[in-house]
Amino acid sequence: MSGAPSDDLETLLARSVRLREAGRREEARGQLLALRARFPEDARVAYQTAWVHDGLGLEEAAVPHYVDAVAGPGLSAEERRGALLGLGSTYRTLGRHADAVTTLSGAIAEFPEDNALRTFLAMALYNVGRAHDGMRLLLSVLAATSADPDIVGYRPAIEYYARDLDAVEGGSTPAPE
Repeated sequence: MSGAPSDDLETLLARSVRLREAGRREEARGQLLALRARFPEDARVAYQTAWVHDGLGLEEAAVPHYVDAVAGPGLSAEERRGALLGLGSTYRTLGRHADAVTTLSGAIAEFPEDNALRTFLAMALYNVGRAHDGMRLLLSVLAATSADPDIVGYRPAIEYYARDLDAVEGGSTPAPE
């Protein structure tokens, strides 16, 4: 029988995540806060604790957990991406727009192809008065990801304007392909 704390942590963390996923967020929150007290340096516990707080609308309380989660090693790449997105989004929700831009910009430097990060950065850019940059970013994401035939047909034009929103090409929109 292994009484190692890491085994205990794995079991308890998995149980807490299952509770959160089952919609039993308050119960998960209690368990995760207890785990944070026992394992304050564990990035995965910090991330899950932040996530459950966010899910309960307790954004201010989520921030320090997100910060701890991304401060050091311990998260998988996917968890780190999610924690950075959660932190940036939470900063934006709290009106900490400059912090959101900084966090999400850094996250995109790590995960340059992540369109969710790029979309949340676009919103944060809008919030700091950089609507032009935000619009360019959203147009780039739209052009790259949409399968809508009406968008696909105008992809070259959308990509063109994403590079230069103020461009006027002969006074008309470039024709679809």
